[in-house]
Amino acid sequence: MAKAIVITLALLMVFVALNNNAVKAQVAVTNPQEGGSTPGPLPAGVTADVTIHTVPYLSFRPNPIGVGQTLLVNLWITPSLHVSKYLKDYKVTFTKPDGTTDVITVDSYRADATAWFEYSVDQVGAWKVKFEFPGGYFPSGNYTVFPGAATVAVGWTSFPEKVYYKPSSTTEQSLTVQDAAIYSWPPTPLPTDYWTRPVLPEHRELWTILGSYPGTGYVGGGSTWDALYPNTNPYWADRYSLVPWVQAPNTAHVLWKRTTTGAAGIIGGQAQQFSVTSGPGSPSIIYNGRCYQTVTKPMPTTVGGIVKTQPVSVWQCYDLRTGEVYWEQTDVPVPTVVEYASPTTSEVPGAEASGTWSISLMYIGGGRMIKYSPATGAITANVSISPLTTGTYYMNSLWRDFDPCALSVQDLGASAGANRYRLINWTTRGTSTNFTSRIISNISWPMSNIPDLVDYEAGIVGTTARPTEGGVYNKVVVTTYSLKTGQMLMNVTSPEMEFSGSAVVADHGKIAVMMSHGVSASGGYFMAWDVFTGKLAWVSETMDYPWGQAGFGAYSIQSAYGMIYWSTYDGIYAFDWETGKIVWKYKSPALAAFESPYHNGDFEAYPFRSDNLVADGKVYAWNTEHTTTYPLTRGWGLHCINATTGDGIWSIIGPATAAAVSDGYLVAADSYDGYMYVFGKGKSATTVAAPDIAVAKGTSLLIRGTVLDVSPAQPNTPCVSKESMTTQMQYLHKQQPVDGLWHNETITGVPVSLTAIGSDGAYIDLGTVTTDGYYGTFSKTWTPPTQGDYRVIASFAGDDSYGSSAASTSISVGPAPATPDTQQVVVPDYTMTIVGVGIAIIIAVAIAAVAIIMMVRKR
Repeated sequence: MAKAIVITLALLMVFVALNNNAVKAQVAVTNPQEGGSTPGPLPAGVTADVTIHTVPYLSFRPNPIGVGQTLLVNLWITPSLHVSKYLKDYKVTFTKPDGTTDVITVDSYRADATAWFEYSVDQVGAWKVKFEFPGGYFPSGNYTVFPGAATVAVGWTSFPEKVYYKPSSTTEQSLTVQDAAIYSWPPTPLPTDYWTRPVLPEHRELWTILGSYPGTGYVGGGSTWDALYPNTNPYWADRYSLVPWVQAPNTAHVLWKRTTTGAAGIIGGQAQQFSVTSGPGSPSIIYNGRCYQTVTKPMPTTVGGIVKTQPVSVWQCYDLRTGEVYWEQTDVPVPTVVEYASPTTSEVPGAEASGTWSISLMYIGGGRMIKYSPATGAITANVSISPLTTGTYYMNSLWRDFDPCALSVQDLGASAGANRYRLINWTTRGTSTNFTSRIISNISWPMSNIPDLVDYEAGIVGTTARPTEGGVYNKVVVTTYSLKTGQMLMNVTSPEMEFSGSAVVADHGKIAVMMSHGVSASGGYFMAWDVFTGKLAWVSETMDYPWGQAGFGAYSIQSAYGMIYWSTYDGIYAFDWETGKIVWKYKSPALAAFESPYHNGDFEAYPFRSDNLVADGKVYAWNTEHTTTYPLTRGWGLHCINATTGDGIWSIIGPATAAAVSDGYLVAADSYDGYMYVFGKGKSATTVAAPDIAVAKGTSLLIRGTVLDVSPAQPNTPCVSKESMTTQMQYLHKQQPVDGLWHNETITGVPVSLTAIGSDGAYIDLGTVTTDGYYGTFSKTWTPPTQGDYRVIASFAGDDSYGSSAASTSISVGPAPATPDTQQVVVPDYTMTIVGVGIAIIIAVAIAAVAIIMMVRKR
């Protein structure tokens, strides 16, 4: 059960008009009363106009409870109060088993006369708990009404009556404290198997992996956040390609893919080896397992009264795990961010949230703020923000906790002089069409825009400039400004030349600038200054010669996990935010000689110039360069790198742009083949079979089966090991040899555990076999020990590429065959008989011969 959280808001909002004219104050009421009762008996000399009999209530849980555990205590009286009033000095007395007492005194919340607190029990035995209300007096007069007071307008309410609430108390209630702890709902571990949306409310612990893309506005840190969610994400995710609170894939397993162009690859014929590249696009938003993307597709369109099929830009919603399209819309401004509006304080402070978060897909531009339902794409708000034209969405500001906000710059025109620009900070919450009521602050601003260089945690923006002398850049000017006041905080000029205003980052209270040329003529290092004082914090280590020091790199930068990540033609570097030291360097060796003009130490290297995506402790980067040469370089790929150590986790051929990540899946668009790939865990299917006739005891039999990948990208193909995944995926999707580019790789399968369960319930471990990596099959010879029926189970536990699966079959073992009778048989001796018969035959033959002779002689 969730603990109640108290967030008492006592701030009165002051809305400032866009023309910066002061808002006229409401006429003040003389000494409005704050609203708390005078506790105790009715004050001497006072006669109440209204006397109210009260009934107290006391509740606590759990009961029984384990020693050292925390008790939740709820108390209230009836009747309740007006929203402007509350009761003081509720008293709860705990009488412990040893006779000592502990007294807790709290005030009620406004309106409902409730209160609650948590209490840790420290003795085993029988306790007593009692609630006492001392009474409370409210004199007549005006009472202040605070924000969050339901539908009552903020201001004050007048009461002519003097009201007294009479004292009351409960009887003592029994509480049992035992040695053994009382267990709450068992926690849900983070999933390691294949999982799907929706995730049910019972699994609260999984919130840390259910983030959406993009991470704009996400934040960890700040007093309120730390109190509610300790030990989570101590960094901001705003503009530096970080996507927090998600899982990301650990292998190159392709879940599914699609192409929206069909126009990529080698042209052939007269064009020889030259290729056509085609970007398949990718989702701009992923929320709740659904992708939102703009695609171009042929659709019937009426032109001049004639229906023609023409390419139309379509806003599409489809399933992240399957690609199934849920709905499509045309002719709408496409949203770019997800707005998270926390529950409002529409009830009295101290209560649990009266509602849930409100989630919208949001577009800010063209002078309007438009919100859409994530479920249907229907417009839920369409608000004019005129005279503003656009805004930069963020959240959890220095001004308000858990409030979705936007920053916009208003141009008052040249006639306004030094006050020409105004920075308008406004809330995007709700559907109000009164834009003035949305304004939080309105300050003078020194520039016409909001730079990309922002650190919302520090509340600053920064700029860099490269002045020229004689047409040559030879210095850099770094400035920062407060987002709350517009005041310049630092202004530093340094005799180095920055690489690009896009290779600058502000985070951790510092601003770091990549230099391509230093005072000693070599570049390839960062300089970092304190954003408030302009004091030089550190100069980083220098990257490697020649490509690193020459400053050939990306027009983008990433900040996460206390490090700066920057892509160069030399590799990807990680710099420590505190010291500027190089933490690691990731290299991408060319797959063959003569394939890359770039050299890294002792090998040819593929260049990086990518806008890397950082998530789940990983950096996703891809090989590219400033101006792609044709014929296209062979062997460029997508890389997954350990964000802490720089070790390669996996890679796959094809320079697919890492575009979005959520729910354990990476969406990447490969212009080489025109496909959008979704990498991540898929389903597996296990089968098992054995002889379907009874076998005799002592007979060996063959158990056989398969473990297959049933992902949409390659259904019914073998599941393979993590070590073989890249080879398998490149064979199936990238037209590479099944044994690798150099024919020296062997694909291996996955482990399958075999278990037999006898008719007596006994388990027999048959061991683990490994499937054939090329066919997905496995087999095992087994001799059942006894006769009877067996159930044989084959189970694949799953891994980083596949979800688990299992199957079973039955075996029947009959009695052993009958053993032959081994008793000795006595055979009669017929020797003499045979001899006698033989002699008789000889004599008969002799007599016949003599007779024949005599007959011949007589003739």
